[in-house]
Amino acid sequence: MKDNIRVETMTGDASTLTRRALLAGSVAAGLALQIRAAPAQADVAAAAGSAAIRPFRARFPQEALDDLKHRIAATRWPDAENVNDDSQGVRLATIQKVAKHWLTYDWRKAEARINAVPNFITEIDGLDIHFIHVRSKHEHALPMIVTHGWPGSIIEQMKIIDPLTNPTAHGGTEADAFHLVIPSLPGYGFSGKPTAPGWTPVRIAKAWATLMDRLGYAHYVAQGGDWGNAVSETMALQQPEGLLAIHTNMSATLPPEISKILAAGGPAPAGLSADEQKAFAQLDDFYKNGLGYAIEMNKRPQTLYGIVDSPIGLAAWMLDHDIRSYRMIARSFDGEPEGLRPDDVLDNVTLYWLTNTAISSARLYWDTAHASRGGGFFDARGLQIPVAVSAFPDEIYQAPRSWATAAYPKLIHYNRLPKGGHFAAWEQPALFTSEMRAAFASIRDSI
Repeated sequence: MKDNIRVETMTGDASTLTRRALLAGSVAAGLALQIRAAPAQADVAAAAGSAAIRPFRARFPQEALDDLKHRIAATRWPDAENVNDDSQGVRLATIQKVAKHWLTYDWRKAEARINAVPNFITEIDGLDIHFIHVRSKHEHALPMIVTHGWPGSIIEQMKIIDPLTNPTAHGGTEADAFHLVIPSLPGYGFSGKPTAPGWTPVRIAKAWATLMDRLGYAHYVAQGGDWGNAVSETMALQQPEGLLAIHTNMSATLPPEISKILAAGGPAPAGLSADEQKAFAQLDDFYKNGLGYAIEMNKRPQTLYGIVDSPIGLAAWMLDHDIRSYRMIARSFDGEPEGLRPDDVLDNVTLYWLTNTAISSARLYWDTAHASRGGGFFDARGLQIPVAVSAFPDEIYQAPRSWATAAYPKLIHYNRLPKGGHFAAWEQPALFTSEMRAAFASIRDSI
């Protein structure tokens, strides 16, 4: 967290902390992020060195919020699409509804929700990593590290924190409790921005294992979708001491022969079951029509200056991730909220805007593409530890049980959900909570 931030630290005895302000940098017009960190006693922090865990609070200056709304109001709009559907991308009417709502939207509510849970920063492998850490009041809760993806953030997981850590208040039992660790990926949200290439899922997975060890967890599970799945599956491949199992809501299950056909743009092979045919069709459409954002970020992320300079440009870029998520979000701005409400969407986009992480987050694609040794994002990786799968119908593809069983020899849970898409925890927190309870029930029994 070195650029574009104003930092306030607190040092001394924890009960009588003295506040000091340290100017760590600012952007034009003084648009800076204020971070309040309250480390433990100074001598303890010094002894811990870079391994110190510093409590964190976020507060953006009003000037940044005023500037955001000024830029939205000053947007120069293009002509409308010349087709009667969304085949050319985010429709003008949709993004103008986003802009109208954004002008009356109150970021401070989201900021208060973030600050209402315990936030921390710690340095791992030379980079500041931000994370939420909420311990359950139940003694035998299962520790779980949950990783977001792109275009997501910690905002994705805010709705599941209380149901998972406080299950008895949400229809569960003490045996359903989790301790939750929810980090921000490097270059995302409140985490530091890498200053050199190399922060791939391999490096992130190692950092997450370090984080869980630093927090004192002798055993734990991992969960993720999108990049969170890549990180969680990589952790499973690395098998750090303490990792018992993983759960994924965007699994990598493609058989090699299916992967080759999709990469070549060929037709579905004969003999697929109905579930396999659906998954093939979903992926075929995504590969042919939905990969534009990933191709650009894989190859030329630094070129995306427009989404750093224009909030509307950023919002449109983030909305156009996958067609079913986009259509669900578009309906919500038409007054038909389902899964995500307009404020949910703007909480996430505004966090990207205020932290200036549009390009730093995009570099994860470039780093991964340039470090890849082959294999697609959805290709089975041969995991040898227990894996649980929740297959949501509106995900990029709904993994069939047959593919999941082959991809994960130690499959401990599989369920096809009736609704929900790419942002499962964010869209369907009740279903997601139920899945976490079921997914790791056998793991709890084995501890």
